[in-house]
Formats: sequence, C-alpha cells, structure tokens
Amino acid sequence: MDAKLKELEKKTGYTFRDFSLLKQAMTHSSYINEKHLPKYRCNERLEFLGDAVLELVSSEYLFKESPHTPEGELTRTRASMVCEPSLALCARDLSLGDYLLLGKGEEATGGRFRDSVTSDAMEALIGAVYLDGGFTSAKEFIHRFVLNDLEDKKLFYDSKTILQEIVQADKSGEISYHLIREEGPDHNKTFDVEVRIGGTGFGEGRGRTKKAAEQQAAYKAILKLRKQG
Repeated sequence: MDAKLKELEKKTGYTFRDFSLLKQAMTHSSYINEKHLPKYRCNERLEFLGDAVLELVSSEYLFKESPHTPEGELTRTRASMVCEPSLALCARDLSLGDYLLLGKGEEATGGRFRDSVTSDAMEALIGAVYLDGGFTSAKEFIHRFVLNDLEDKKLFYDSKTILQEIVQADKSGEISYHLIREEGPDHNKTFDVEVRIGGTGFGEGRGRTKKAAEQQAAYKAILKLRKQG
C-alpha cells in the first residue's frame, strides 16, 4: 500500500514529512470499522480540517479575482466551486479513488467511484497537506488541483443550466433527456443518458446516477454546439 501511496504523493507534487497523514487521508471509515480500529484513524477529522482550509483559500481567490463582484454572488460561486461534484471532478484528476483504503462492503458497492467518497478524500488530502506543510503548502495544492481550469469545471457542473440558456437564446427546440441504458445491480448501477435538442441527439453521458449522466450528456452537447458555432 505504501508504494501505491508514494505514487499518489508524486502526483500531488507535495512530499510529506509525516507520511502517515497521507495514509490517514486515504483511509475510509468503512475500512476502520471492518478492521475494528479506533474511529479517529479514518479520514473524517482531516476532511473536517480540509473543508475549512479550502473554504478560506477559495474565498481569498474569489475576493482577489473578482474585486467588483457582490458578496452574494461570491458566496454562490464559492459554493459551486467546492461542492461535491466539483471536488469529485478534481479527485478524478488525481485518480484518488484508486488509492483509497475501503472496507469490503464499500468496495463491492462501488465506493471507489462514488462522488461523496472521493470528494471527502479530496478534502482530507487538503487537510493532510495543511497539517504537514502549513497554510502555504495547502494553498499551493488547492490552486493546482481545485482552482485550476475553473471555466471548464464551471461549464461541467453547471452544464444543464448553461445548455438550457444556449438553447433558449438560439430558439433551437426543446431539450429532453432520455435514459438509453441501465446496468448493474441496485446498489451499483450505471446509467447512460442521451440529451436531445428538438428531437435530435446531441450528446451521451454515463454516470452512477441519472443526474450525473444527464450532466455529462449536457456537457458534451455544449462542446458540440460550440464547435458548430
């Protein structure tokens, strides 16, 4: 396991002085429960800390980047930047799910790919970097893996709304989402959804929930419409 975590450490670009913090950040509560270990050894306390650090760094970033934006809009933007789907997207950039220590039950039900699990691990990793290397190290990590490519991330997690706005402006027909495939047992399903505009297919998405599949389909449709435009 340590060799695998060394691989993750390399991906982060940050070298831990206390390697056990990285291990704890990747330890899910299901693993702790299964091994009858003390509860504090899972990643939930680090997640609590990482969440606070992330909120401060993203707040500072928005405050400086958008000097004339009112507080209400800054709050909404920050919420969308640090929401579960957005952090899960950041976690995918690091393939964080591959490095998690999970209990057998959580593993069997697709925990490695669940947004709630990987987004929590992302916050725990931020907490671990903060404890190990201080605020500056955590800030650098957040800027590199969370606040990078924000336009594309915003496009992804707001894709259904953005697609609706594009189609309404162009008056190009009604948007509809159609479930075209559903696979797997109840506890570990995968959904394939097609988005249609005026009856024509514009993109397909796949996800662990219908909503996630619709989001991905809408994202692909936006990219296609932009190419056409």
